[in-house]
Amino acid sequence: MKNVSQCEVLIIGGGAAGLMCAAVAAARGRNTVVLERSKKPGRKILMSGGGRCNFTNMYIEPDNYVSNNPHFCKSALSRYTQWDFIALVSRYGLEYHEKTLGQLFCDHSAKDILAILEQECEAHGASLETECEIHRITPQNDTGFIVESSDRRWQCESLVLATGGLSIPSMGATGFGYDVAKQFGHSLTARVAALVPFTVDETTLALCQSLSGVSLPARVSCESQHFSESILFTHKGLSGPAILQISNYWDPGKAVHIDLLPTLQIADYLHQQRSEKNNSLLGNVLAQHLPKRFVQALLTDATFGPEIENRPVTQLSDDTIGLIEARVHRWSVVPKGTEGWRTAEVTRGGVNVDEVSSKTFESRKQPGLYFIGEVLDVTGWLGGFNFQWAWSSAWCAGQYV
Repeated sequence: MKNVSQCEVLIIGGGAAGLMCAAVAAARGRNTVVLERSKKPGRKILMSGGGRCNFTNMYIEPDNYVSNNPHFCKSALSRYTQWDFIALVSRYGLEYHEKTLGQLFCDHSAKDILAILEQECEAHGASLETECEIHRITPQNDTGFIVESSDRRWQCESLVLATGGLSIPSMGATGFGYDVAKQFGHSLTARVAALVPFTVDETTLALCQSLSGVSLPARVSCESQHFSESILFTHKGLSGPAILQISNYWDPGKAVHIDLLPTLQIADYLHQQRSEKNNSLLGNVLAQHLPKRFVQALLTDATFGPEIENRPVTQLSDDTIGLIEARVHRWSVVPKGTEGWRTAEVTRGGVNVDEVSSKTFESRKQPGLYFIGEVLDVTGWLGGFNFQWAWSSAWCAGQYV
């Protein structure tokens, strides 16, 4: 017979949301325990942002999130804002900087964020158990839940699922949280890899491979959504911030439209250069505004005819300028797919938020059961938005567990 340990709040998952919730609940005087499956907590925190952790964003808005219920995130994001989390880490003297577009990174290491969360838990008396596999969860009539782990049985009043999604399985991601949700009658929205690079058809792949490592600013759109950031050609297809962002809005079969020079109308520019009798070679003129390797790949196409790269601008026809304009500003790609869970930063979809309170994050199906963070059908943009969702949802649940 396994030993029985008791606590008031039991949190499954020692990631960003789980540790945050534990610290907040314990600060209210609740006897709180976190169970983590891995050897160490916060593994995704440590690997995020190239080891610097993009822990929030200065410009958080509900529109930065994707969900089948776009209103669900509003309450939490307004009650615990990016400024609240910045105030928390600032109390610990965290040194950080804004990289681009409001993205805040640690100056030194992602370890600093994890250390702050662990210190918050320790200061308020929340405890952490690692290498803890959960085998069974059983609801009790009036006393919460019995949770059977690999080494003991836990009895708790409130049970919090902070188990994350399916992204980056090498970090320990599993579908455990979804299985528990289904056990208690919750429905799930479709879960797909998000913030993830695209794979492409063979023709486009040959282009991408020839340009592997080339990055350039672009405007990428899918239906009504668009992002203006850089794209990156890789040996597998297309990546870079703008591609990862638009993947949140892409579904199989949809076209992705890419403007490879959004800051300059290339047709107008070439017409002007031609009228000014610019005898410079086309390749050299374009290379003033686009990476040279990209220009070479762009113009190495039978459509343009031979040696167009070495043709003076004054000799360009209107039709040729029109073809260049279409290739530069209206490149359309229908991705073959994505690189999947291995490289996806987050999971789009999850526990149906219509069945969870947006105020307390308690299940509407099972009293005492809470869901926070990525396990829910709320997915943020690239740039610190998903970490802020972890902090906000965890803080809100921590007020009620």
